[in-house]
Amino acid sequence: MALTNEDLLAISQLLDTTLKTELRPIKEDVQSIKGDVQTLQEDVQSIKGDVQSLQGEVQSIKREQTRLNLIIENKISPDIQLLAENYVPAAKRYEKATTQIEAMQADIEIIKKVVAEHSEKLQKIS
Repeated sequence: MALTNEDLLAISQLLDTTLKTELRPIKEDVQSIKGDVQTLQEDVQSIKGDVQSLQGEVQSIKREQTRLNLIIENKISPDIQLLAENYVPAAKRYEKATTQIEAMQADIEIIKKVVAEHSEKLQKIS
C-alpha cells in the first residue's frame, strides 16, 4: 500500500499538532524552571554578598579581640598583679594592727576610768 501526498500531508499535520500539543506543557515547564533558576541565581548572589559582609565583620571583630587581648596582657594583667602583690602584705599588716587597735581601745577604757577616779579624788581634796 502506497501513501499519497495527501496522506503524508495529513500525517505530517497530525504529528505537528500532536507534538505542539504535547511539547507546549514541557516548554512551559522549562520556562518555569528557567525562571526558578534565575531566582535561585539572584538569591545566591545576595547570599554571597551577605557572606562577604559577614566575613568583613568577623575580621573586624578578630582585630578588636586581638587589640583587647593585648590591652589585657600588657596593661590590665600587670596592674592586677601589682595590686595583688601589694594587697597581701597590706592585709597582713591590717590584720596585725586590728589586734593592736583592740588592745589600745581596752587600754584607753582603763585610762578613762583611772582618770575619772583621779578626777574624783582631786575634787574631794580641793
